[in-house]
Amino acid sequence: MTRLASHTLGALGAALALLACSDSAPPPAPPPETPAPAAPAPEAVQPAAAAGELNLFAWSEYVPQSVLEGFTKETGTRINYETYGSNEEMLAKLMSGASSYDLIQPSEYVVEALVKEKLLVPLDKSKLPNLKNIGPEYWKQPHDPDLTYSVPYMQGTVGIVINTEKVKQPVTGYADVFQPKYKGRIVILDDALEIVTWGLATLGIGPDGVTKENLEKVRPVIAKWLPLVKVYDSDSPKTALLNGDVDLGIVWSGEAAILIKEQPGKFAYVLPKEGAHMFIDNLVIPKEAEHVDAAHKFIDYILRPEVSRIISEEFPYTNPNIEARKLLSKQERENPASYPPGNPKLSTFRDIGPMAADVDKLFTDLKAKSGS
Repeated sequence: MTRLASHTLGALGAALALLACSDSAPPPAPPPETPAPAAPAPEAVQPAAAAGELNLFAWSEYVPQSVLEGFTKETGTRINYETYGSNEEMLAKLMSGASSYDLIQPSEYVVEALVKEKLLVPLDKSKLPNLKNIGPEYWKQPHDPDLTYSVPYMQGTVGIVINTEKVKQPVTGYADVFQPKYKGRIVILDDALEIVTWGLATLGIGPDGVTKENLEKVRPVIAKWLPLVKVYDSDSPKTALLNGDVDLGIVWSGEAAILIKEQPGKFAYVLPKEGAHMFIDNLVIPKEAEHVDAAHKFIDYILRPEVSRIISEEFPYTNPNIEARKLLSKQERENPASYPPGNPKLSTFRDIGPMAADVDKLFTDLKAKSGS
């Protein structure tokens, strides 16, 4: 499942000044373990007359085809769905002006950057009656505390997944993953900012500590780690684990949740003791959008509990839609990758501005030297 990949950071030029990292509140705890009611069947509707189009630019493997088709059937609006593999790729295309998008799906730190640059349309909440379904904690996040510009789509974490049949020793943090004995058995995200913040975490430095001085401190840590890696994959890191090509790695929580669901008992998910990244992916309307009304209609459509539940079933991240969570099964709500138990130490990313170029250069240089 695609979410991030920072290998395109260097191509952004001026857009690099928009990127980001810092502390935030932990995600909500899962709802009580009560039997999940049966999901109500979506109300039958007649296909609407042709009603224009909607240009959606979003993460690949993140929006179910059935959701797109359901919206078109109900409204008659044709959706042109174009995908990207990283926030940076999305920013580069958005800022190039090469295409006009009505909806994009940036992560929290990119929302913050786009708001600063006045590149988003404020939401008309009178057109979003289902916004009430978003949990109260999502209205207090630093990137957009009043949801003036953004609506949370899915939330997740970045953590460690372990094939427990192959790895018998305890793995509780980043340093436990990057050990010589696991060389050639590790998959990680192909993401510069993620990897650099993992290294900083082992030095006791939070993701808001991305400075030139700290990058020099973390350089030897990353230089030791990367030669141990077999696979870099931000699109579908679960694939190498399912195929048995690797035995452990650091991946998106939704990917880990699928592994746990498909092969229960074989895979375990651990949030690193040093601290983990909590991301919030959102729907926002770019300033140059041509179909603003259709964009609002689509946002409100996916905020319906029965529609949002479909998204969770296919892509089992943490659903910020409280009413949709009530429709999930007990097994889904107890998946530790989707809804981590306890009170883990989590942080969101914030805007790091031009330091993004330094982060990318550090990772690119060390990756090239690692031979992995």
